[in-house]
Amino acid sequence: MKIKTYANKIIEIDLNDLSENSNLLALPALIVPHVHFRVPGAEHKEDWQTGARAAVAGGYTTVIDMPNNNPPVINYAGLMEKKKIINEQLKRSGLPLNYALYLGATKNNWTEFEKCAQQIAGIKLFMGASTGNLLVDKKEDQEKIFAEAARLNLLVAVHAEDEATINNNKQGLFHSVIRSREAAIKAVSQALELAKKYKTKLYLCHISTAEEINLVAEAKKEGVTVYAEVTPHHLFLNENDYDRLGTLGQVNPPLRTIKDNQALWQAINDGLIDIIGTDHAPHTLKEKAKPYPNSPSGVPGIETCLSLLLNACHESKITLNKIVELTHDNPQKIFNLPKNNDLVIVDLDLKKEVKNENLKTKCGWSPFVGRALTGWPVAVIINNKIKKL
Repeated sequence: MKIKTYANKIIEIDLNDLSENSNLLALPALIVPHVHFRVPGAEHKEDWQTGARAAVAGGYTTVIDMPNNNPPVINYAGLMEKKKIINEQLKRSGLPLNYALYLGATKNNWTEFEKCAQQIAGIKLFMGASTGNLLVDKKEDQEKIFAEAARLNLLVAVHAEDEATINNNKQGLFHSVIRSREAAIKAVSQALELAKKYKTKLYLCHISTAEEINLVAEAKKEGVTVYAEVTPHHLFLNENDYDRLGTLGQVNPPLRTIKDNQALWQAINDGLIDIIGTDHAPHTLKEKAKPYPNSPSGVPGIETCLSLLLNACHESKITLNKIVELTHDNPQKIFNLPKNNDLVIVDLDLKKEVKNENLKTKCGWSPFVGRALTGWPVAVIINNKIKKL
């Protein structure tokens, strides 16, 4: 079967079980610099066998995994042990998924950065508490992290929510009130201040508000090396979805307003957003069914992100060029990843409903269940081998 590539070349691929009438296009395989595959310590939610299957099903052949594990990955020994486990699990999966890892920041482990520098994609800093027990909320400790990362030319990826603001809001009963937009705005402002002071490469995870976008825009004008990530759940869901989802829609930072959705889309098309990262953070349905605030924050998203974006392309919210830029080109450049020939074959006209029973992730559910989307991955080429989906 002859298929047109994103680069306007024609390639011949053996996909004979697909109709010649399928509107097939080969795109560069996706790269996501923000996943939580839960190894070590929470393999009942996800592991690298199920995570790899979920990634490939979503068109991703490269992932960068977060360090908030149990135990957290905060030193060279822990990093090497995690890599050993991952390699064993990927070998069992039969999928040659490309991956990189972050080192988690603590208030006093910055002395480990140099030992790990050649083995990591960057440092992950939690300015506000989230899943796991990694938290550095004092500015004097954050200063040391930014300074040492700058010295070693390491990127710092930040979960930017201000812990003091969150704690002051604890009397609230609503997740989006407790983890308020003010908490995100204050933390982003402080992270940008530190990045400017130390000339540190800053990666802001899961931007969720219009105000954060404005701060990023101003910082970029001032020459700060800052990269902004948005997630599919902050693009396609908002506070109105709590009525339908309940705690299944609980994420950190929380779902915001429709106006924030609109601001994020505008920022994408204005070139202020650098990456769409899934923040794939699976929890079991049993865990998510616990009454708030005992329910954990996080949603799976690696299998549905590309289809959501292709569907948005049909709705003229985003172009194919922009999808490739935000899910392949920019992640590769920002994280200095080696180039490969991996491709994802998408059927631009394939219509399917998101169904929990079709998902590969171990947690087995999606906040987008029931959505009918147009545009789905149907195969990937990874390490020059075809994997039909």
